Amino acid sequence: MSTTLAANAARGENTSFIVLISCVATIGGFLFGFDSGVINGTVDGLKQTFQSSEAGIGFEVASMLLGCAIGAFFAGRLGDRMGRRGVLIIAAVMFLLSALGAGSAHSSLAFVIARVIGGFAVGAASVMSPAYIAEVASARYRGRLATVQQIAIISGLFCAFLSNFLLARAAGASTEVLWLGQAAWRWMFWMQAIPSAVFLVLLLVIPESPRYLVVRGRRADALAVMTRLYGAAEAQAKIAEIEGSLAQDQHRPRLSDLVDKGTGKLRGIVWVGIGLAVFQQLVGINVVFYYGAVLWQAVGFSENDALLINVLSGALSIGACLLTVVLIDRIGRKPLLWVGSVGMSVALALMVVAFASGTLADGRLQLSDGMGRLALVAANVYVVFFNMSWGPVMWVMLGEMFPNQIRGSGLAVAGAAQWTSNFAITVTFPILLAGIGLAGAYGIYTAAAVASIFFVARHVRETKGKELEQMEG
Repeated sequence: MSTTLAANAARGENTSFIVLISCVATIGGFLFGFDSGVINGTVDGLKQTFQSSEAGIGFEVASMLLGCAIGAFFAGRLGDRMGRRGVLIIAAVMFLLSALGAGSAHSSLAFVIARVIGGFAVGAASVMSPAYIAEVASARYRGRLATVQQIAIISGLFCAFLSNFLLARAAGASTEVLWLGQAAWRWMFWMQAIPSAVFLVLLLVIPESPRYLVVRGRRADALAVMTRLYGAAEAQAKIAEIEGSLAQDQHRPRLSDLVDKGTGKLRGIVWVGIGLAVFQQLVGINVVFYYGAVLWQAVGFSENDALLINVLSGALSIGACLLTVVLIDRIGRKPLLWVGSVGMSVALALMVVAFASGTLADGRLQLSDGMGRLALVAANVYVVFFNMSWGPVMWVMLGEMFPNQIRGSGLAVAGAAQWTSNFAITVTFPILLAGIGLAGAYGIYTAAAVASIFFVARHVRETKGKELEQMEG
């Protein structure tokens, strides 16, 4: 086997190595998912420890997302200066600091600061991990490898949900003392320190993106990395293609490149990227991820059962992403987005019907057994459709759809838009829940899902099978 791999490295593509370094990059996605999902089981602990109001809890939960928007924006720009790997190393350090700080916080302010630091890391990883994968992988299987990023995100969510469930069960509740005199909810955050440290160590041994090296004028370094990935002969051709794509505009990448010099307006491809990013959040998926335990307790499930439902949703999400791995380089990105939009619209509409049938008792929504089952099934169908379409495909497309010259800047703007809309959806959910109820809130998400059907049909272009040097904007 080692002889075969060595021969491939000398004469052709070193697929095993490409897959390996891509998997290292996806640990950023795992931590993105874990950091996003861990908050789900800690809400009761935050309320009890910090005596937070409903609005305060909404801000504490969503505070990470402020950091995400900032992290995503600056990561795209820093990625053009420090490299894709360099930004991921910084993100790994911040993941570690956030995990330790959030679990140790004894005031709401300290907690929010730790979560914002984690948000910087999540935002950076969310744009740099898919960018790195897109820039090292071949067009033949780039979609499948980039989809592994979403599997890593969902795996991180799943592990956070499972960890929360096991820790809460071991302690008796998330607010009860577990080990070393500390409540279980604190250990939920501290568990993230383990994968954060692993990510940091592994990033130190993978190569920088060869496309970034070409853009920075480091041709010899880029050729060395490309040779290691694709062999000597293919490396020369790929370097020439990259240089050719940059030949008409040889200045260093900058944010102003996103503006069409002829019209003075933002390029159309940037608007499409922003649209993809915003619609992924307007359908309300992170309400399920961040407030899943609250949601299911609101319709009568116990905390233990609610946390277990989250584990089930995480497992279904991984299965849906695996289906996307099989399909994305066969049928393309656009068909998956369209099918996902239709499926989510139907599932969300059914959830609205179920929630609208309920009655309030002691501040909780009570559903009949039949409507409770409908809500549970529809929610999981919705999660499946999202994670076979908009979940992975949006990140795949953002990583590959922009031309080389504007990839970092395009990712910066689209990533910031994604996390800003994520923040808006997350922070408003408790307010909507108290004001117009679950049916009203999910009615808004249903309308967004329906609108996304028409957005995909009219504005999204297929990128399947295209080399990054062929992308136009």
